[in-house]
Amino acid sequence: MEPSPAAGGLETTRLVSPRDRGGAGGSLRLKSLFTEPSEPLPEESKPVEMPFHHCHRDPLPPPGLTPERLHARRQLYAACAVCFVFMAGEVVGGYLAHSLAIMTDAAHLLADVGSMMGSLFSLWLSTRPATRTMTFGWHRSETLGALASVVSLWMVTGILLYLAFVRLLHSDYHIEGGAMLLTASIAVCANLLMAFVLHQAGPPHSHGSKGAEYAPLEEGPEEPLPLGNTSVRAAFVHVLGDLLQSFGVLAASILIYFKPQYKAADPISTFLFSICALGSTAPTLRDVLRILMEGTPRNVGFEPVRDTLLSVPGVRATHELHLWALTLTYHVASAHLAIDSTADPEAVLAEASSRLYSRFGFSSCTLQVEQYQPEMAQCLRCQEPPQA
Repeated sequence: MEPSPAAGGLETTRLVSPRDRGGAGGSLRLKSLFTEPSEPLPEESKPVEMPFHHCHRDPLPPPGLTPERLHARRQLYAACAVCFVFMAGEVVGGYLAHSLAIMTDAAHLLADVGSMMGSLFSLWLSTRPATRTMTFGWHRSETLGALASVVSLWMVTGILLYLAFVRLLHSDYHIEGGAMLLTASIAVCANLLMAFVLHQAGPPHSHGSKGAEYAPLEEGPEEPLPLGNTSVRAAFVHVLGDLLQSFGVLAASILIYFKPQYKAADPISTFLFSICALGSTAPTLRDVLRILMEGTPRNVGFEPVRDTLLSVPGVRATHELHLWALTLTYHVASAHLAIDSTADPEAVLAEASSRLYSRFGFSSCTLQVEQYQPEMAQCLRCQEPPQA
């Protein structure tokens, strides 16, 4: 190998075969990395962030939990620790007092601990990225965790209702009024503390399309609706049911402490307040079933979304409009837009996507733009769905 000058000031290197050092045919001239700017080396293409009108309103979210879910995880950790400590205390107190009502409250706390641990697991699972099999990711694991929480409470409450009914039929039991009163008072304090920890009136929220809820178009300005995390909301409903029952147990314990002959207040309070606890799960169960059945998100109406798309200049008609939710705060929309032949498809797509994101807070929008055809008015698949 020997250096060789070259015209134009380029630094080159001549590779010469040992058997043909003097011949020109055995050499190969190679440009080094120090070439002139007029002949740059090809660089490996790198993915770049495209502007909004390409297809994505927001940049790729960072890995891990969002601030809202980090706040939810801290709430669940704190509530789970408090719940476990006071559950152990209630088990001991209920055993010493021979109180089915206290054991009922302890069993509800046990169900709460299990549901909160399941919610924490679902929060972790929801951070996993989307795959070719799970193309939406694991967001809906949060909803499944809330459903498991509700089902567990129903199962435990059903068992305790049966035991309360047996006690009403057979009066062969004794209640320690003092131990029951002390344990019930502690249970009320514990549930108040957990309700304070899980209350979602003031958690932080975002104003983008990554999880915030917006008011429908006909309801005025775009104010976020603090629906909060589904798992935390289900745990909060659990605690409210337990708090209601704890007040009932406390009232029954006061009555039994001063009037031991009224020991039937123990199974009666268990029976009445277990029913109230079941009723408190109805809102969460309704929301979970709406999500799992791919229903239209809460506070987002079909007609306002349709009218918003039709108000875009150039859009003549819409069809195949679908609205659904992965969680209470992750909303998705898809639709076909039939436009005039003179309309710019890119401009229509950009304007329609912008209006959906800004007015309704959708996390994902998929719009297909196509030329309007008169036959669409008679096409059965292009008709709007009927009212439910």
